[in-house]
Amino acid sequence: MIVFHIDVNSAYLSWEAAYRLQHGAKLDLRDIPSVIGGSEKNRHGIVLAKSIPAKKFGIRTGEPLVQARRKCPNLVTIPPNYSLYMKASNILYELLLDYSPNVQRFSVDECFLDFTRQQHLWKSVKIAAEHLRSRVENELGFTVNIGVSNNKLLAKMGSDLKKPNMVHTLFPNEMEKKMWPLPVNDLYMVGNATTRKLLKMGIVTIGDLAKTDKAFLKAHFKSHGDVIWNYANGIDKTAVHSGEYLPYKGVGNGTTISYDVTDRKEAHMVLLSLAERVAMRLRKNEHVAGVVAISIKNSSLIRYSHQSTLKNPTDITNEIYQEACRLFDQSWQGEPIRHLRIRLSSLIPRHLNQKTFFEAEKKEKLQDLDKTVDKLREKFGDHVLKRGVFINSRMAPIMGGVGNEEDYKMMTSIL
Repeated sequence: MIVFHIDVNSAYLSWEAAYRLQHGAKLDLRDIPSVIGGSEKNRHGIVLAKSIPAKKFGIRTGEPLVQARRKCPNLVTIPPNYSLYMKASNILYELLLDYSPNVQRFSVDECFLDFTRQQHLWKSVKIAAEHLRSRVENELGFTVNIGVSNNKLLAKMGSDLKKPNMVHTLFPNEMEKKMWPLPVNDLYMVGNATTRKLLKMGIVTIGDLAKTDKAFLKAHFKSHGDVIWNYANGIDKTAVHSGEYLPYKGVGNGTTISYDVTDRKEAHMVLLSLAERVAMRLRKNEHVAGVVAISIKNSSLIRYSHQSTLKNPTDITNEIYQEACRLFDQSWQGEPIRHLRIRLSSLIPRHLNQKTFFEAEKKEKLQDLDKTVDKLREKFGDHVLKRGVFINSRMAPIMGGVGNEEDYKMMTSIL
């Protein structure tokens, strides 16, 4: 088995820069201290993507924009345009199909490609990967890192070795030299909490983890100990699943708001936008959700959440939205809100979801409406349809991506 992992370098910023250059811009955002995130006008939000010059100022992805500006007063801040990013992601996905029919979109800026049956067409798999990397740069205007290995885990780890615009192999015989010396927190699925525990145990590098007794890790981390030991030793038997997204346990969407929300109705509008996006992803993958959860982060950066189990699993936007609002109203303590998120879990394939005749009849109109909206937005972008409650609202830049004044004038209102 031969797998490529394709990872777009600073995806949001690269896509924004490429789009602007293709439309006459003289300055490349990648060549100056710049970030994607929040609002230039309100100067709120977090850093979603950064340029290499911004990184030299110590700016990190995920940090508040206010903090980033202290490090670099001349920082250029661009608000995110999610509609543009999805289009760029789709164009990359289509190009990858030229190299293999088996391409799995892992996230908006990452894909796995099964190259096993195509490798005989090339002198080497690295030459093929270099050809792909070059095509992306020359034809699409942005760069990617490509990791090459015999499984998905090592291919993903390989793509992270050195950036940007690089191809790296990471086969099992290369792990000791290339992967094991890396800090343990560089390993996929090792988060901050796990890292702290591992460091207390004297496990500092991925190599240390690989050489630790598996039973010892399972005693401390339960089933997750088994996972991280396997990954440290390059063991991963999962296949590349063709299609937009791999099978998953949950799906979520959140947003950091450009100003502190203190009004219940405005919070509900944010939840409506999030419900539209997360439900669309759910329908695209032909699943329904049995659990709805919301999380709130207040202006003091304290986060809390609440969830509920639905009587009948659903993929209908309005039902997800109504439940999210109910959970919000039960949870919100009245303080200013900085971030909201909706997450759906307990997913099952739609065709396995049993409904009564009366329930199916009741939901049919809502499902038809959702399907129509999905098709129009996939074809023409998020801004082709906009709910009436969002028009002329100060929440508009948050709802369904960022557009200019003309974009909003052209939106069709749906109720």
